[in-house]
Amino acid sequence: MIRAVMHGCNGKMGQVITGLVKEDAQIEFVAGVDAYTGISNTYPVFDSIEKCDVEADVVIDFSNAKAVDRLLDYCGERKLPVVLCTTGLSEEQLVKVEETSKKTAVLKSANMSLGINLLLKLIKDAAKVLAGAGFDVELVERHHNQKVDAPSGTALALADSINEAMDHAYTYVYDRSQKREKRDKKEMGISAVRGGTIVGEHEIIFAGPDEVIEFKHTAYSKAVFGKGAVEAAKFLAGKPAGLYDMSDVI
Repeated sequence: MIRAVMHGCNGKMGQVITGLVKEDAQIEFVAGVDAYTGISNTYPVFDSIEKCDVEADVVIDFSNAKAVDRLLDYCGERKLPVVLCTTGLSEEQLVKVEETSKKTAVLKSANMSLGINLLLKLIKDAAKVLAGAGFDVELVERHHNQKVDAPSGTALALADSINEAMDHAYTYVYDRSQKREKRDKKEMGISAVRGGTIVGEHEIIFAGPDEVIEFKHTAYSKAVFGKGAVEAAKFLAGKPAGLYDMSDVI
């Protein structure tokens, strides 16, 4: 049985993951960490990572950027693997992530969904064939009306994945309303839609002469990100120091 710590256990994703782990016979939470301790859990909860003195095999982090530095220090000192799901990290923090990965296993990914990470692999193969044959490439992403960043980090990760597969780099175009000219073959349009309670949709369109091929991923709840985080934790426990991502898990 893998022993895990849930960092950010009383947040929305922390509670989702707690529920998922209860149903998983391969992993259990032996402790949680959260500044807010007003929720009752089946494991002990500490209000700071430094106070957590429970033996564990891996940490799952869904907290906030302000808490990440102390978490990385804690995991680095104890050589404790960590699945880092918190987004919005600064450039300095990203450097610290790499430094910590030299001491212990760190898994960081732009999106924890298993489906999205499989899609990242599939569109690389598709791009080599279709974009290489002259198909135009467009991305459309849709999210709820509370999301403040656009395009989404996942959309950019998908676009970067296509660029990695190609001999040339596409130029990302986010708004065509300011220019009236023919579409360039080496541009990739990325469109963002915001509305309602859409959890997350990402669509990649390969449009060629007389045929269109589309890849689409739809998240119906945040549980898909939690499921990916749990699978990542089971993968990471016991791994040697290094920087991993969800492509290693799948």
